[in-house]
Amino acid sequence: MPGENLSRDEAHERADLLSVDGYEVVLDLRSAVGDCAEAVRTFRSETTIRFRRTGEGTSTFVDLIAPAVDAVTLNGRSLDPAVVFDGSRIALDGLADENTLVVDARCAYSRTGEGMHRFVDPEDGEVYLYTQYEPADARRVYANFEQPDLKAPYRFSVTAPEGWTVWSNGAGERDAEGVWRFAETAPISTYITCVVAGPYHYVTDTYKRTLADGTDLEIPLGAMCRKGLARHFDAADVFLITKQGFDFFHDNFDYPYPFGKYDQAFVPEYNLGAMENPGMVTFREEYIYRGKVTQAAYESRANVILHEMAHMWFGDLVTMVWWDDLWLKESFADFMGSFANAEATRFTNSWVTFANNRKAWAYRADQLPSTHPITADIRDLEDAKLNFDGITYAKGASVLKQLVAYAGRDAFMEGARRYFKRHAYGNTRLGDLLTILEDTSGRDMKAWAKSWLQTSGVNTLTPAVTYDAEGRITELAVVQEGAELRPHRAAVGLYRLSGGELVRYARTEADITGARTVVTELAGEERPDLVLVNDDDLTYCKIRFDEGSLATLRAHLGDITDPLARALCWSALWNLTRDGLMPARDFVAVALAFAGRETDIGVLQMVHAWTKSAVTLYAAPEWRERGGRLLAEGGLRELRVAEPGSEHQLTWARFLAATASDDADFQLLEGLLDGTARIDGLDVDQELRWALLSALAAHGRADEDRIGAELARDDTATGKRHQVRLLASRPSAAVKAQAWAQVVESDTLSNALVEATIAGFTQPSQRELIAPYAEKYFAAIERLWAARSIQIGIHVVRGLFPGLQDDEATLTATDAWLAAHESAAPALRRLVLEARDDLARALRAQACDRLAA
Repeated sequence: MPGENLSRDEAHERADLLSVDGYEVVLDLRSAVGDCAEAVRTFRSETTIRFRRTGEGTSTFVDLIAPAVDAVTLNGRSLDPAVVFDGSRIALDGLADENTLVVDARCAYSRTGEGMHRFVDPEDGEVYLYTQYEPADARRVYANFEQPDLKAPYRFSVTAPEGWTVWSNGAGERDAEGVWRFAETAPISTYITCVVAGPYHYVTDTYKRTLADGTDLEIPLGAMCRKGLARHFDAADVFLITKQGFDFFHDNFDYPYPFGKYDQAFVPEYNLGAMENPGMVTFREEYIYRGKVTQAAYESRANVILHEMAHMWFGDLVTMVWWDDLWLKESFADFMGSFANAEATRFTNSWVTFANNRKAWAYRADQLPSTHPITADIRDLEDAKLNFDGITYAKGASVLKQLVAYAGRDAFMEGARRYFKRHAYGNTRLGDLLTILEDTSGRDMKAWAKSWLQTSGVNTLTPAVTYDAEGRITELAVVQEGAELRPHRAAVGLYRLSGGELVRYARTEADITGARTVVTELAGEERPDLVLVNDDDLTYCKIRFDEGSLATLRAHLGDITDPLARALCWSALWNLTRDGLMPARDFVAVALAFAGRETDIGVLQMVHAWTKSAVTLYAAPEWRERGGRLLAEGGLRELRVAEPGSEHQLTWARFLAATASDDADFQLLEGLLDGTARIDGLDVDQELRWALLSALAAHGRADEDRIGAELARDDTATGKRHQVRLLASRPSAAVKAQAWAQVVESDTLSNALVEATIAGFTQPSQRELIAPYAEKYFAAIERLWAARSIQIGIHVVRGLFPGLQDDEATLTATDAWLAAHESAAPALRRLVLEARDDLARALRAQACDRLAA
């Protein structure tokens, strides 16, 4: 990986030297099918780049990662590939004012989800291809200047196997010679070019809209998936959300969608949730649901569809200069996804999910040693890869929600409209947007940006309340803690118990500044049972409670009638638990008391995840077994009383499968699988069968034959991933040794199967069994990081860290590795530092929980 890196300084120097007029990329993908004698299966890639020299200097380089380069021609002059190509770059000397470069290469198909990924469907043997480039893997498919600020138009031509269809960013068709030729794109960056090819199942529709100026806009829509998933593909709902999204963005952005058609491909073994390639958005195929799922799953898919659509403007039309300003696309898309979901689709409560789910990701990331400002210091491509994180996405989106409260919705949207019109097809930095927002809002955006975008860390807001003899508020202050005391536009709500419900009776918004802010508007109000700072979730902060409010939540959290307020309280209690301020067993008690009354299914699923983590990671080890039994008993109790056939029933069934721990539990799971047990209304479909069998496999109650029999029922790509995960999850030393060797000592598994194997290997119930691999982990990771692609490296370094060996010895071993590897790749050190911090946090939380015994 180090030889494939690109520094910010190199990119800036190259951008100062040249500008690109256009690309012509010719790919021959016929080698994707049939037998292949090569050790690495390759395809031909011929690229013609026309570019101008605009600065001083006569030498530069073009990026390409390929097994072989057959020819390089610069301005008609042949260059010797053996001399100019080093495996990741082609050196160019003697540049003219106007240049034409032609590179003829043999590029490799990928099994890691980077570049041109090749997937063979085990169900029918069909081959499917798609590309994934962000941040810098287009160079695995064609020669280019791989940086976001060297935008250019592209023309793609693709020769594919007979019977295939090929898609790219622009509209295309197959000519008489059998070559797929695509319309030239608008100027875009390398990382959002795209090719999808294969025998995909393809459905079409059309979006029509009359714009404010009277223009009729018509956008051809397409959606595709593997043939094996066609029977599950609910394309009508995908198109519904797509059309609702286009309506929302056209209403608010006043800039018509600029990239022609709009295809959406759901592809196998995808590393990301989705990617915003203009005109050809790609998604992980797990968003096609093979069985019954909850509305939270459909809401999540809608959010992703709208997130990617927002990128057509934030990121594709206007692009950051370098990855430092990644937030200019990802934060805005994350915010706009929830915004559009709440206002344009059936998922009107999506801000509840945002508060409870997305922000949890941000809070965790912002407390790691690797936390960084939203506008980050991205030195190179490895830094960029790791900064697709909770800070850039969820914290950035949260801060934008705060900005809307601070500047006003109208000023924010008007700023966006001016931004698109002023910088269309160009590249921008932070200051370009701030200048416009200052004009539209009248606010000091530089001061706001300094506090919110250019510093790291999360603030804590805590109410401090005093009362008079009659129980009325004499003073309510908000105390702010944190390294950077930021300005918050926040609401404070007062709640009281009435008729068995906890309802809000007073609310005010205030500008919270400095260490202590008195909220004068609430003076004189009657004593509340709950004071909720950041009511309505306007700002980004962790909230704490005064003693009386915390006591109210322990006894009445489920009585809060407002779903957003309830979600905020769940999140706050979880943060107290993670921070070692609330015993894990207390969080479990609150969850078991009130989770069964949670009406928002997404919040319930998040509470389930937190509760399992509380027992697995944060409870004192001596209480884990007891805590696990409480979870299983609570799950079974709620499963039996849930409405038959409801999504709550399905969610509790999955929770029971994830927490089952004794013979009675396992007998019930076995009965549900073989039909001898039945719970009224519960449909045990194929995906639920795999969930039930997972628990049995991890506890030694399903052997290889039993798992193989389930694969025979579900002999699909998805079934294969489940099978691989379950095989690795069995409690056997030989199984663990085999799984370790497949992931660490071999590179034959695809990215999806690496993930599945790691997920099976790391079972919380098997701490002792996998303990010997802690030492092996530290011995292997630097070598593995150097040898594998960065995506596989991330999977392995994160997934196999011995965090389940939660003791001081593992912490000491981690510190020893860090001390001995100060010169290791910064991205690798960051991953280990983050894992170390999670482990140290768990040990602190366990100490807190132990005191509650």
